[in-house]
Amino acid sequence: MTVVALAGGVGGARLCEGLQAVLPPGDLAVVVNTGDDTERHGLLVCPDHDTVLYTLAGIADPTQGWGIAGESWTVMDRLAELGEETWFRLGDRDIATHIARTARLRAGARLTEVSLAIQAALGVRSRILPMSDTPVRTRVLSDDGWLAFQDYFVRLRQAPEVRAVSFDGADDAEPTPEVVGALDAASILVICPSNPIVSVGPILAIRGLRDAIRGARARGVRTAAVSPIVGGKALKGPADRMLASLGHEVSAVGVARLYAGLVDVFVIDAEDAALAPAVEDLGMRALVTDTIMVDAGARARVARETLAALG
Repeated sequence: MTVVALAGGVGGARLCEGLQAVLPPGDLAVVVNTGDDTERHGLLVCPDHDTVLYTLAGIADPTQGWGIAGESWTVMDRLAELGEETWFRLGDRDIATHIARTARLRAGARLTEVSLAIQAALGVRSRILPMSDTPVRTRVLSDDGWLAFQDYFVRLRQAPEVRAVSFDGADDAEPTPEVVGALDAASILVICPSNPIVSVGPILAIRGLRDAIRGARARGVRTAAVSPIVGGKALKGPADRMLASLGHEVSAVGVARLYAGLVDVFVIDAEDAALAPAVEDLGMRALVTDTIMVDAGARARVARETLAALG
């Protein structure tokens, strides 16, 4: 069984941890969102990639779900003393990742090559693949104008209402050879419980990616998606508020509509069991289970049940 997961954010990383736990080494490839990437202090920061990276390496902060456990903040504190903006906090060991990444990119390596090398150094046994080597940047439209994603998400703490979303560069970006190869080799595709608008949305916006998924399904690849909305609320992040302000139903059904035509099985929480018929009216089977991934055991269970539902 070769599994490709589409992921971004903490929820996506946690399901990827479960998938890695139940699959043989090397059988999982994670295609991660790069629309959140940003430059801070002259360094390229890849938040979604690094959240998945640190989670699969077993070093993620267990409370917040991102960053490195036991992190120190000497560099940030010193930057603040020097008058630099420090609203985007980077821990000392995390900064080392960004230094290595940026230096290798400036030396001419592709983002995918750099990412795979860093993963190998941290002992990650799955492949984490940037959705494209071409930069794509997510922006959101607020009542005060367009905002870079990290300004909205971190600096403004997701307070502004999101009126529209754009993925700058997506029309010119293509999936990498590694992403195409992973999809060609896949027997199962899983869309993780990530924000469908700004975590999965940029991946699906890459030129040819939706067609590649449809092509994979046509040759027999089974696909599933796990809802990030439980009881009308996002477990983490602003997905519920984004769905509402962009005119979507704030429910598991609202998310399922965004994936209609791409998935065979849609996984919803037991709290939303009454929504199963509405999900199935969209042409996908509903799997009802406990989707709250509070620990490693729960993440492995959700992964195992999702894979089992695909046969």
